[in-house]
Amino acid sequence: SPIPSSARSRAGEESESAAAMSHRRRPHAAGPPPPPEEGGGDPSPQSPGKAPRIRPWPERRVLALALAFRAVNALLVRTYFNPDEHWQCLEVAHRVAFGYGHLTWEWKRGLRGYLHPLIFAALYKFLAFLHLDTPWFMVMAPRLLQSVFAAFGDLYLYKLSKLIFNEHVAQWTLFSQLVNWFMFFCITRTLSNSLETVLTVAGLYYWFIAIKSSKGISVISKQQASSYQSPHSRKVALLIAALACAIRPTSAITWLYVGLLDFIYIKSKCRFLFLEVIPLGAIVLAATTFLDWWMYGSRVIVPLNFLKFNLFSSGGDYYGTHVFHWYFTQGFPSMIWTFLPLSVFGVIKSREWRLSGLIAWVLGVYSILGHKEFRFVLPVLPLALMFSGYFLAAMSQFKGKNLHGKRHFSRLQLSVILLIITNVPMALYMSLFHQRGTEDVMFYLSKEAHNGRVKGVLFLMPCHSTPYYSTLHSSLPMRFLDCTPSDNKGTLDESDRFLMNPLDFVGEVFGNLSSFSHIVLFESEERHVIQLLLHDSFQEVRRFFHSHFKIDRDLQSSVVVYSRRDVL
Repeated sequence: SPIPSSARSRAGEESESAAAMSHRRRPHAAGPPPPPEEGGGDPSPQSPGKAPRIRPWPERRVLALALAFRAVNALLVRTYFNPDEHWQCLEVAHRVAFGYGHLTWEWKRGLRGYLHPLIFAALYKFLAFLHLDTPWFMVMAPRLLQSVFAAFGDLYLYKLSKLIFNEHVAQWTLFSQLVNWFMFFCITRTLSNSLETVLTVAGLYYWFIAIKSSKGISVISKQQASSYQSPHSRKVALLIAALACAIRPTSAITWLYVGLLDFIYIKSKCRFLFLEVIPLGAIVLAATTFLDWWMYGSRVIVPLNFLKFNLFSSGGDYYGTHVFHWYFTQGFPSMIWTFLPLSVFGVIKSREWRLSGLIAWVLGVYSILGHKEFRFVLPVLPLALMFSGYFLAAMSQFKGKNLHGKRHFSRLQLSVILLIITNVPMALYMSLFHQRGTEDVMFYLSKEAHNGRVKGVLFLMPCHSTPYYSTLHSSLPMRFLDCTPSDNKGTLDESDRFLMNPLDFVGEVFGNLSSFSHIVLFESEERHVIQLLLHDSFQEVRRFFHSHFKIDRDLQSSVVVYSRRDVL
């Protein structure tokens, strides 16, 4: 269809700047070509010597597959991973939606923003409106909503791989994303890192659309290349990047690398900076700041407080530190697992240094911080899996035959089998069994409370070991062992004091336990206080399997629930 002259001029301007911004790509960096078949001949569509074509997958079909897969994924995740999934998101959302819920010390110091929890507060309100705020829906609905976000993350990773490489690589990248154990284990959880990962992949897709010229995309036709040249793509990418930083300020580490790398090649730097980056960033920052002012009831600047505490004062070190090289030698290799060698070979073979450099940059910057967690580097895991997809696509061009001309398992088939048998069982075990007791016990208590059989609960276990009001969904008195960081270094919190001497601590702090109807504790501490529980007329009512392996100091093999006899 005809293009107006103004649009042509804008597209020309965009193409000129894009050509300056984009690095010159080697011819083979666009992805491995389809394998030629034996016999040669004219490569016409009807010729048997024609290289096999990869049938493109419609994006609607990819999204439908991802939605179905992630929904099942969310339903299968029944274990406890990180306290922030509940205490920094769902607990806050429950308080906003229903008026009760515990706010941890971070919220009292203005270190957390309300944008992410409000998404799930709206979900809770919707469930209450439909009278579906029952125990099962309160547990599963948030993860099902996150599964929708995760599915769009899968779709955008597929589109990003197709844009940078080709359709064949995109299909193998999607395979890698869906099979990887840690993505299955983590991406449907209501962690801010999970949503940050989705936004990072989507933002990178729109950013790469903006910087790719028709010469930079050698795997598609010129007509297709012109369709990628959206004058608004860079603005969309910047908006998504700003939202990612609003949800998790440390996302700025990713976008600082992406922005600075291309800022060097932009001709109109002032226009880019003052008409795009600053206005969009200021709008998102102003909107989220006013939202936080309204919810906090005071003037706080969350990103500043967050960065001050975590980066400049090393406040996160209170929760433990790791050696500098932990992400490179233990953390990230555990996440990517058996995809690691394929990803390394994919980086070398593709020579796509921009994205591989981004992975190294993020791992390197986070390595400077003392406190390290797997989830912090989750946003670059899909990028590493994209390189695995590249190498799997490259392997598919080789067809092995033995000396007698009979086919045997190719390297690709062996690799796929190895990836499946090393990732799927691990994903299922970690999602269905490891640390499931603390989730099961709260689901049990929520059903008991729903039926009026719970009057108050005491958790004699390390702080934040279980979900809280967001799962119980009853306004009953509950008490857990506090672990708020003290300004005086060396001061022990309640969790530490309890683990050092459980019996003396309970007698000193709680005295008579009759004000609680239920007490929850790990089996490893049960033996220390069982005589006190029996003396105060408590008896065991349920025991839930928790773990086969050590998690903290001792083997927390099960979670035990005691109840007062008069309540029973």
